Amino acid sequence: MKSYSGETIAAISTGSSSGAIAIVRMSGASAIKIADEIFVAKNEIHPSEFEPRKLYLGKLSTAGFSEECMCVVFKTPNSYTGEDICEFQCHGGTKIASGIFKECIAKGARPATNGEFSKRAFMNGKMSLSSAEGMMDMINAESDAEIRAGYNLLSGSLSKLAFSAQEELTDVLSEIEISFDYPEETIEYITKAKVKERLEALALKIKEVLDTAETGKIISGGINAVIVGRPNVGKSSLLNSLLKQEKAIVTDIPGTTRDIVEGTFLLDDIKINLTDTAGIRETMDTVEKIGVDKAKSLILQADIVLFLLDQSSEFSVEDEEIFNEIKNTKFIVVKTKSDLKNKLTKTFENEVLISSKTGVGLNDLKAKLFDILKISNLSGESVIITNERHKDALQRTYNSLKNACKNIVDDSLDLVSIDIKDAYLAVGEITGNTTSEDIIDSIFEKFCLGK
Repeated sequence: MKSYSGETIAAISTGSSSGAIAIVRMSGASAIKIADEIFVAKNEIHPSEFEPRKLYLGKLSTAGFSEECMCVVFKTPNSYTGEDICEFQCHGGTKIASGIFKECIAKGARPATNGEFSKRAFMNGKMSLSSAEGMMDMINAESDAEIRAGYNLLSGSLSKLAFSAQEELTDVLSEIEISFDYPEETIEYITKAKVKERLEALALKIKEVLDTAETGKIISGGINAVIVGRPNVGKSSLLNSLLKQEKAIVTDIPGTTRDIVEGTFLLDDIKINLTDTAGIRETMDTVEKIGVDKAKSLILQADIVLFLLDQSSEFSVEDEEIFNEIKNTKFIVVKTKSDLKNKLTKTFENEVLISSKTGVGLNDLKAKLFDILKISNLSGESVIITNERHKDALQRTYNSLKNACKNIVDDSLDLVSIDIKDAYLAVGEITGNTTSEDIIDSIFEKFCLGK
């Protein structure tokens, strides 16, 4: 990666709220020089004389105030960005951090843009693009599973696969080039057989990682579960029980829930995005009808449908109509009101009996969710694709490899090499070494200031 050279940048890395400690950081050729002008340690030495990676207590002076704080320097190339870095760890008042930041700007630094520290780390070869995305996934994580998946990316598990694939493809292309120097038919036949074997082995590796994308989608986005049923079967009560809060209004009046009510809870480290819908029935009420139509559309978008039946009443025509709406989806039949006398004789393959009032059966329902969705590989250290950009790049890599294997029998090796080069470019987008500047910019723009 070509070294990135830019102006010295500065930012408050700990956000704008008050806290015990705030961090102001600079990166660039002038970072330590600027620090020398505003900070002196207790032993009267300046940052340019500091031992790298060691905190020094001292006095920082701005145009408006002085502050007793800590200072640490990291010297190129052994720093996060690959450039000289200086960080001030000061008291956490927002005014203090803001004043130090302004003083850094007044001495010659410029405000950093979103994610610019991380972008410089990428441009200076300190991390791959996928590792940077893994770091951002960790920052935005809402579950331990997301943190683990982000850490695997940050630590370079996917980058290693991509670099290894590019090395293999480079070797294959070299073998093809050598065969051009020896155009005998026998040599070309042997070369084709070797190339096909190597490409098929690589395609298998790529496919194994691609197959984790569904699990990755669950880790990053959670499971979209929609609660449906006729009015008064206990949809809102179930939502409230699972969320452990009174999110939806519960009454005996049919049609109480007219709009969509949503909530999220963690189930064994997986986000469940729960949606309570209006009771599905024929209605002349305009507002309720809109809610019913929304419920029907959400059924098509759901990962799983929770079809509620009131086991204290018989299976009705309305129940039959709703079942016809969901029977081609992944669904669980949830028989509610188990604390009341059972009048529902109809049975289903995937059914659970619960009582939102007493809590009976809720754990069985949670277990059934995992069973139906076949959720696995959430706690391992293997590569799991959670990013749509990575999935797309790997899919194009796989497609190009399969095309090369398919065409290698009939086409000449120079034509097959086109597919191999396409695979090389596609898999390189994961690490960033074949990614366009626009895509790189759009990724780092999503980072926060100071990161």
